[in-house]
Amino acid sequence: MLLANSADEPGRLAALHRLGVLDTPPEEPFDQVVRLVRNVLDVPMVAVSLVDRDRQWFKASLGLPFREGARQGSFCAVAIGGEGPLVVTNARQDSRFAQSPLVTDEPHIRSYAGVPLHMPDGYNVGTLCAIDWRPRDFSARDIAMLGDFARIVVNELELRQVAARDALTGALSRRGFLECVERELSRVAARDTPSCLLALDVDHFKRINDSHGHAAGDRVLEALAARIGAELRKADCFGRLGGEEFAVLLPGLDAPTGLAIAERIRASLERAPIVVAGLAAPLAVTARFGIAAAQGAHADAAAWLAAADAALYAAKRAGRNRCALAPTLAGALTDA
Repeated sequence: MLLANSADEPGRLAALHRLGVLDTPPEEPFDQVVRLVRNVLDVPMVAVSLVDRDRQWFKASLGLPFREGARQGSFCAVAIGGEGPLVVTNARQDSRFAQSPLVTDEPHIRSYAGVPLHMPDGYNVGTLCAIDWRPRDFSARDIAMLGDFARIVVNELELRQVAARDALTGALSRRGFLECVERELSRVAARDTPSCLLALDVDHFKRINDSHGHAAGDRVLEALAARIGAELRKADCFGRLGGEEFAVLLPGLDAPTGLAIAERIRASLERAPIVVAGLAAPLAVTARFGIAAAQGAHADAAAWLAAADAALYAAKRAGRNRCALAPTLAGALTDA
């Protein structure tokens, strides 16, 4: 049975990338799970496999000779398309996998049991899989235990995500956001694709806290985060960098498009004051935005964010409640 959202591959990939786990170092909770599966099911190979656009990458594994492999022809790529476990008792006799390099060459897979890592948002981001060099039947008890271990993996992935989230607004924490930006810079360098970063500050936020109290300020930040999130795609990353400062990563979008999105968000905030319980009247809240596209000069996340911050301060000097491009970008658009 296919999942209702199994055709939404862009959404699934966005859900995977939001976890911020791809290409991270080994971590004991995941390593412990694969050790337990190997011992309980008596299999030589076990993996926590995350299925990316063109590859499968192992957050934890035992017995496999590689850390990642091609998605095409992989057992896990098939497993994530289903609602339940995928069980293959003899890969040489299964037309889906008989000619797969994973079967004909190393590691010479013969039997496979994989349970999808099903996240609360409805997407299968990967599998927990048990693999053998010999044909074998996996019992209902084997599969039930594998499912229990898969839920432990999902819980660990969720805990990682919670730790990278700001408790008040639900946006990524500064650490979580910067990790997202670093990964995007790697993709930009590898694929030569555009990407854009927005930095934003709430105008006169100290005045809101001083006049109405910090509780009212918190409600304003919550409402602002919700409005910004409503304007973004699933693939975008939204983070709170500290206080009233936020940032948005727009993968695949160039500077003019980023400017248009920032202007749309700015206008939506200006247009509708924020209602705060206990206050006699809604609060007029505006924000300023700085926009910077990914460039070769941005060696890391801090440098890219600094470029967006420079544009943000330019917007502040120009009178707030406005958007500004990083200086080199503004010049390039003016020349065009």
